[in-house]
Amino acid sequence: MTPSKCLFFLGCAIPSRGISYEISARKILTKLNVELIEMPEFNCCGLPLDSINHQAMLILAAKNLALAEQQGLNILTLCPGCASTLKKVNKTLKTDPQQKDKINQHLKATDLTYNGTIETKHLLQFLKEDIGIENIKTTITHPLTNLKVAEHNGCHILRPKKIITFDDPEDPQTLKTLIEATGAECLDYTDKTQCCGLPSAGISEKIALQLARDKLNHIKNVGAQALITICPSCHTMYDTNQPRVEKTFDETYRIPILHYPQLLGLAMGLTPQELAFGELRINPEKIIQQFTPSTTQKQIS
Repeated sequence: MTPSKCLFFLGCAIPSRGISYEISARKILTKLNVELIEMPEFNCCGLPLDSINHQAMLILAAKNLALAEQQGLNILTLCPGCASTLKKVNKTLKTDPQQKDKINQHLKATDLTYNGTIETKHLLQFLKEDIGIENIKTTITHPLTNLKVAEHNGCHILRPKKIITFDDPEDPQTLKTLIEATGAECLDYTDKTQCCGLPSAGISEKIALQLARDKLNHIKNVGAQALITICPSCHTMYDTNQPRVEKTFDETYRIPILHYPQLLGLAMGLTPQELAFGELRINPEKIIQQFTPSTTQKQIS
């Protein structure tokens, strides 16, 4: 497999709330012969500021893109929100010379210039386009046969379609195909493209928990043993907040929420300990027992 090299953009949420996502992603990318270069002096992608100050969002995103241009490397992100924002700003500045000049006036203070010479990809797109499904299959040493899981893509990973382009937001196939590459079965369920609920939490916590409850009920009803996510915020909603949903609505789920790199890592023969399974709020013990030796299970417990 041809080695790849890219800048690793972690954003704001993952270092503080998604350490298991970062750890497992680094492990599987190493297995896939990808060299990760740490993103120098990066700042927030800008997304949280967009509704308050659009210009500030553009400047923050453009600074990250300009830093990557200095390195001559494309950006790889784990957060769909970061990927979507950096993609959108990149396209905006490439097609609007006046806006580009205006942003570069702001970047002068940091001795940076945006030129539009690099691209940003989320892990999902990178695995599909740069690594390839067939190459991923060659790294599978412990197929997850008989494991039934559900997928959750989330909102930002494929929207807006005219910016993201690599999959269909109404009928996404990439994550499902990547899950099936591990040997696991990916189950369909009602409203699988619906939001996790987290963006509603700032307005109504009850609505946010209700949306999560609806999704967890649909996943439970099809018999999924786990839910697979590719977004740190969605993972927080289903993993960290699952006990709150259970308590609020007097329900019982106990559905483990795995980051996709954790699922792929298991199929590659990495241990749950290497993949930071111990950081998960909902205990994935049944999956660990099903797919790892008893000696490894003792290490995790």
